[in-house]
Amino acid sequence: MPCIDTKHLSALLGVSLIAACSAPVPPAPPAAPVPPPAAAAPMRPTPTLQGATPEPQPLRLAAPAVVRNWSEVRLQAARRLVAAHPQTTYMGEVPEPLLAIPVLEIELNGDGSVRRIDVLRVPSQAKDTVQIAMDAVRRAAPYGDVSRLPKPWHFTETFLFDDDRKFKPRTLDR
Repeated sequence: MPCIDTKHLSALLGVSLIAACSAPVPPAPPAAPVPPPAAAAPMRPTPTLQGATPEPQPLRLAAPAVVRNWSEVRLQAARRLVAAHPQTTYMGEVPEPLLAIPVLEIELNGDGSVRRIDVLRVPSQAKDTVQIAMDAVRRAAPYGDVSRLPKPWHFTETFLFDDDRKFKPRTLDR
């Protein structure tokens, strides 16, 4: 039976291991050029590398329709809230149980812009949903010319938040 010289074998293995580890790494292919963003494209959130989405950019909404009564104001406001926040609203069936139900009273100026927002109901949990709802109301304004409607120029909206912190205006749930 032939004998193997372990002294020479370990030296040979060490050299081959070093050679394998020090092999040159091929250069990475050049990166493809990034096209410039389109100037007229609507601004929407884009996913980041970590999977999180940045703050949604405001969408441009069509001019509000002419409103003849407060029911039309509330309906138009609810529709504008959904249109302005497609990533943070839902339109399906309301889940049971809801995460939070904040209620806001929105006071308008004659041109339909938001004058003031009062919180009528703060949920016992997920209190941050109040601020989410208030920000949504401001971003979806204006709500139509109300200067010909009887004063006071205000209405209430109830926000139905699910576990994903997406909301549905209660006006659209009827």
